[in-house]
Amino acid sequence: MDRKKYEKDMRGAGKLDYEIYLKTEHLLACQKATEDLCHPDELQFMIVHQIEELWMKLIAASLLDANDEMRARNSLKALTLFRRVHICQELMSQQLTLLETMSPKDYQQIRLLLGNGSGQESPGFRVLLKMPADLWTTYKDVYLDGDNRTLEQVYDSDYRHDDAYMVAEALAEFDEQFQKFRGDHMQLIYRTIGVAAKSLKGRPVEILNDGMRQKFFPDLWQVRADMTDRWGSTYGEKRDKLTPSSDA
Repeated sequence: MDRKKYEKDMRGAGKLDYEIYLKTEHLLACQKATEDLCHPDELQFMIVHQIEELWMKLIAASLLDANDEMRARNSLKALTLFRRVHICQELMSQQLTLLETMSPKDYQQIRLLLGNGSGQESPGFRVLLKMPADLWTTYKDVYLDGDNRTLEQVYDSDYRHDDAYMVAEALAEFDEQFQKFRGDHMQLIYRTIGVAAKSLKGRPVEILNDGMRQKFFPDLWQVRADMTDRWGSTYGEKRDKLTPSSDA
């Protein structure tokens, strides 16, 4: 096959309406030319991470819109936007499996070009870490303080499966999916550079696990634990352990 011809065809001429609208000429120039790749797998590495940035950009934009809809108490629209966010998060985790087709040795060649760079420097990732605090403020202002209710009432003593509950669960889903992505990413790191290796920042990879233990909305997780403790106290008296029947 004529590699150069196909590579030129893949770039397109940038003159058709579709190409102009999507700016494919610029988009497809965001990756290195074949002759500049340190390894054939570097193209995959760049594309996966660039797409992750685009998904995070869409997630952040959708969360801004969801926050506005929450403020206006347009809960159904907010829930639709949160569903979009959740789908994007699932796609981000799914894409990571592509990088498992790259051997540890092949990755080492690519890793040398990153210098001290790491995923912690991702602009999309850094933005998403900041947004939950504002989302929670909006939820509290509108669905709790605005209705003179507590989170305990939303989930238990005044449980109605209403919009206050559904939006809270959408926030919890965002939190859960983000932690799943972090976990999947950590497993990918283990698979490519090992458990005890240092990251590109010089810190042991295990330190990155700290972020996986953080919750965006701790109140949403604590309310479940509190419910379990309360309801558990009403389960009844403890009975003796069952013993094998002599008639068995």
